[in-house]
Amino acid sequence: MADAKVIPFDDDRSRGSAQRTSRRRSAPRRKGDPVAGVAALPGQQEGQQQDVRQRPEPQPTAPGEPQGKVPEPRGGGGWDRRIAGGLSFLRRRLTGEYEVDDFGYDEELTDQVLMSMLRPFYDKYFRVEVKGIENIPADGGALIVANHSGTLPLDGLMMQVAVHDNHPQGRHLRLLAADLVFMLPVINELARKAGHTLACAEDAERLLERGELVGVMPEGFKGIGKPFSERYKLQRFGRGGFVSTALRTGSPIVPCSIVGAEEIYPMIGNAKTLARVLGFPYFPITPTFPWLGPLGAVPLPTKWTIQFGEPIPTDGYPPEAAEDPMLMFNLTDQVREQIQHSLYKLLVQRRSVFF
Repeated sequence: MADAKVIPFDDDRSRGSAQRTSRRRSAPRRKGDPVAGVAALPGQQEGQQQDVRQRPEPQPTAPGEPQGKVPEPRGGGGWDRRIAGGLSFLRRRLTGEYEVDDFGYDEELTDQVLMSMLRPFYDKYFRVEVKGIENIPADGGALIVANHSGTLPLDGLMMQVAVHDNHPQGRHLRLLAADLVFMLPVINELARKAGHTLACAEDAERLLERGELVGVMPEGFKGIGKPFSERYKLQRFGRGGFVSTALRTGSPIVPCSIVGAEEIYPMIGNAKTLARVLGFPYFPITPTFPWLGPLGAVPLPTKWTIQFGEPIPTDGYPPEAAEDPMLMFNLTDQVREQIQHSLYKLLVQRRSVFF
């Protein structure tokens, strides 16, 4: 396998049947007789009747439910819709009646399958807490820049779920990934379906110009493969290529700080020779891997926090600013310092690694 490259950026349920109304037996009434118990309205002559319709009595509601709400029937109303939706989804997959963009992104598959597979890890295992989601624009292109850690790139996937499930518009995050991701069987196809694309300036610009939300982790393998002793210390952000892309498209840069991913696989060593043989940028050695075999690949259930910082606008710069190396260096350093400061602040506020 070729050597991997670093990132170039250096229910509602259906209502039940109609309510039944009780019927009372009464003596036959002749035409013109007044309705018993109903007084004539002012100005209404004796013998005239008003149209009185029997209304069903309101059903008692359970404690905590709003008054007047018709109780939903117990049963499989919701399951019926889920089964019907699942069958409809399978039919579209088998007949090819679904859309995939020119990057290979399958929005329907991502929403209904891939997100559902990641959500238990997000909600129950890592118990991700999200802050500052309002800093992500409601529409238009934006570049989210985050720190990278954890030995395996689970932080990018959790960030993708965090944006989709917490943003008011349910926006999709398109991640830029290293070329190693697209060289691995199965992983390659799943990454394309989930909206990931190669971390290069051309693809990033195309997505931003189309108004997409793009995520990048400039530390690359230097961040995700750093030893546990250097946790939460940001590595170099490359040459600032992500800033140049944001300047060319006029897209705001949203810094993102992720706490909790550093401890899922405490990397205490790196088998460099084995990594070169396998074509990997590193081969991690942790307290559980490879000693426990496949069981050692299970991540530790740490408590995560993902915070999105205030966006840094770039639309106020002239077009030639993208070629100014000093400006790119200053903006890159500004983004890096903002992420590092947020990491330290979140670590001080954290009570425990696991709670």
